[in-house]
Amino acid sequence: MNAPIKNSRRKFLIQSTGLVVGFSIGGELFADNTAPDLPIDLKNNMAINSWLYINPEGSIDIFSGKVEFGQGIATALSQIVADEMDVDIKRVHILSSTTGISPNEGVTSGSQSVEFGGLALRYACAQARGTLLEKASQSLGVAASDLTIKDGIISAANGNSVNYWKLTSNELLQQKADGKYKPKPVTAHHYIGKSIERVDIPAKVSGGVAYVQDMKLPGMLHARVVHPPAPRANLKSLDEAAIKALPGVVAVIKNGSFIAVVANREEQAIQAWNEAKKLSQWDLKKDLPSSTSAWLKSMRELPSIDTEHAVKQDPSKKGGRNFSAEFTKPFTAHGSIGPSCAIAVLRDGVTTVYTHSQGMYPLRTDIVKALNTTPEKVICIHKEGSGMYGQSGADDVALDAALIARELPNQPIRLQWMREDEFKWEPYGSAMTVKIRASLDESGMINDWNEDVYSHTHSTRPGEKTGNNLISSWYMANPQKPSPVTNIPLPAGGSHRNAIPMYNFPNQKIVNHLIEEMPVRVSALRTLGAYANVFAIESMMDVLAKAAKTDPVEFRLKHLQNQRAKDVITKVAAMANWNPKQTRIKKNGKLISRGVGFAQYKNLQVYCAVIADVEIDATGKVRVTEMWSAADAGLIVNPDGFKNQIEGGLVQTASWTLFEEIQFNQEMIQTSSWGEYPILRFEDAPQVHVELINRPNEKAVGVGEGSQGPGVAAIANAVATATNGRIYDLPMSPAKVKKLFT
Repeated sequence: MNAPIKNSRRKFLIQSTGLVVGFSIGGELFADNTAPDLPIDLKNNMAINSWLYINPEGSIDIFSGKVEFGQGIATALSQIVADEMDVDIKRVHILSSTTGISPNEGVTSGSQSVEFGGLALRYACAQARGTLLEKASQSLGVAASDLTIKDGIISAANGNSVNYWKLTSNELLQQKADGKYKPKPVTAHHYIGKSIERVDIPAKVSGGVAYVQDMKLPGMLHARVVHPPAPRANLKSLDEAAIKALPGVVAVIKNGSFIAVVANREEQAIQAWNEAKKLSQWDLKKDLPSSTSAWLKSMRELPSIDTEHAVKQDPSKKGGRNFSAEFTKPFTAHGSIGPSCAIAVLRDGVTTVYTHSQGMYPLRTDIVKALNTTPEKVICIHKEGSGMYGQSGADDVALDAALIARELPNQPIRLQWMREDEFKWEPYGSAMTVKIRASLDESGMINDWNEDVYSHTHSTRPGEKTGNNLISSWYMANPQKPSPVTNIPLPAGGSHRNAIPMYNFPNQKIVNHLIEEMPVRVSALRTLGAYANVFAIESMMDVLAKAAKTDPVEFRLKHLQNQRAKDVITKVAAMANWNPKQTRIKKNGKLISRGVGFAQYKNLQVYCAVIADVEIDATGKVRVTEMWSAADAGLIVNPDGFKNQIEGGLVQTASWTLFEEIQFNQEMIQTSSWGEYPILRFEDAPQVHVELINRPNEKAVGVGEGSQGPGVAAIANAVATATNGRIYDLPMSPAKVKKLFT
């Protein structure tokens, strides 16, 4: 594991200067955000040799800044590279994102890996292929336009040929991206558009070293961090001697209110962790709200940063019947199946961290701050983790391991959080309140739409210019402060992601209220604000459709102008045999009903429509029995991977919608195990049917977070159809649903 990249004979520049970290070309680091006609990630990392390396031994090494964490991106990027480079896909090796080696593409998030990272690779590979053709043309004495390529062999009509592996040199790709060579047309693709087998799956199903949790390094010690019992608590005392006397304990690390125990074996570390909790005394602040519901009720009264968006005014189309509703979602956890884990080792003054963070460079920024060192003294290497999507504890555990490694040089430290740590200390998905007021005119069309979104931030990831967003940095003897609260700007958006409806309303105003005060720590959880916003918008669409006495599918189509949006709704209705006269039936003593939901993720990426069937028993328990989805993300790179993302999102949204909520009281967070945080069980997972609309002449856009919003809306609307009532406050617990029948 000490040599993550083999057979690479280039000199890398390990440097951090603001936005760009990359490779040198003759000692110069290239970035040019004003460069014309180039993808943004390529503009930020313009050295072609920062993206790929032609290995003389017959392969192509790819240095993507995007990381694999179960979404299949390593496979999709391999398909892109194989097509652009005209090589067998088996020759393409995606190497782990590593600071100082890989291009800095920020964080792998927002369903942007193919749309941004993949597009940058297409252009970089196109330039590499063009450069190799130029060199082959000189070598063979034939015009480049008369040469053909097959699996890296460049051939002339006279039978003479030369291959990439003989043409390559360390200097060949030391050039700046210039856009001279364009990516191939769709008609020339061989791998793009096919369901290629995933490269990350074999180790996961064979018991191999698939995750950072599986890694073993020589001489590795095991550690646990002892978190405070509640946010903002301070350590008063600790019986270090008693802990050090336990079997196998190597060290007790104490730095202010940061405590960690280190042992020879993992079970010894766990025993020491349990004892340390008993032998530590804390000053508790007792400043949490009494409950999530209490906090949600207070959110609208808290100070906020208010911004208006998508305002439209047409006084001639005012008036009509008025409707209003308020929708909420609680704080929710990532609930990763594997607790966060990292391995760190300090050797020769350099700290190397193996981590399943989604952003190597942003993570390094905050580790550097916490260790009070310089960027070249910290190397972050991505290793996939068991469970991700958003900012879980992966970044935090990396700093924990680094802090311990600093105290025990030359010894690899494996630091894994306990399940209790994961539930109590990871950043949660923000609680949200969405209030909508709308009007229907005499013809049953929406003529006015006003929406207020109340939410905390949805991103406190590491890497900001000021502050430190890794929690252990807040508890050190010389504590660091979190970064100022911000919101991801539109069009992608954070709390206001998908808050602007896709529908056409003559009068409209969206107001986002960013609440800076946070009782608990929050950050990115898959879809950010889109899940709550689409839940609210699409629920309100059904309320208005019912008032207009119009079929919900027809009602949506009447308010849409975007044909691609109409197409996915029409397609999913056909898939599910939607019949507006049969949306509610009784079968075997249970109510079976269906609902529909739609959104284009971020109003920029995948179009997704969902129909859900639900049954409700006498206790009020909702079971989603079947879900259908039609999706359009432009050019499809890997159909199976695309479907996997939509399918997984639908199962996940069923769990969020029916079960998930963090519990706390004024003293501490009460959720510490699966017992206090129920999730969807296997026996309750719905049957899922997904069909894709391929548009090869449209750009490929993100799909990974596109189905959760339409999914929750479809479930909510199905429950409303079944009960003739409506759940406005997630999750849809049996107690809430049963009240609709009384």
